[in-house]
Amino acid sequence: MAAAYRFLTTWLFDAPREPVWDVIYDAAHWPAWWRGVERAEVVDPGDERGEGALWRSSWRSVLPYTLEFEFAIETVDRPSLLVGRAGGELTGTGTWRVYENELGTASTWEWQVGTTREWMNAAGPLGRPLFAWNHHRIMRWGGEGAARRIGCRLLAAS
Repeated sequence: MAAAYRFLTTWLFDAPREPVWDVIYDAAHWPAWWRGVERAEVVDPGDERGEGALWRSSWRSVLPYTLEFEFAIETVDRPSLLVGRAGGELTGTGTWRVYENELGTASTWEWQVGTTREWMNAAGPLGRPLFAWNHHRIMRWGGEGAARRIGCRLLAAS
């Protein structure tokens, strides 16, 4: 049985919305700035909005395993919303939102996913805190890398 996880990550940048959207939406270039993304490719760009696109990636953080999955883009509303479905060693849904106000631009990533690797699911309650910590670490690296790529400050990350 797949272990279920729900994660919410928030990044706050001292930057306008458009460059934040552009850097994060450009999945093919994540390995250049996002520590822990070993491989990312846009297998299918989808339609003119980006809907129907398929992204494939491999992730590795502090714990000694690599997680590979695809992300099928279902909804794109530039520059504020991206929704898709993960498949592979991670299954479920992901929603990314971008908000802008006088403080800067906030990006939220919400994942409702499960793992399909047998050993991860067998680890049960003992593995859950480590896997969650690992997820938050790689997401923190993403916020830091995105800020460097955009040329702005990362004001907050959680």
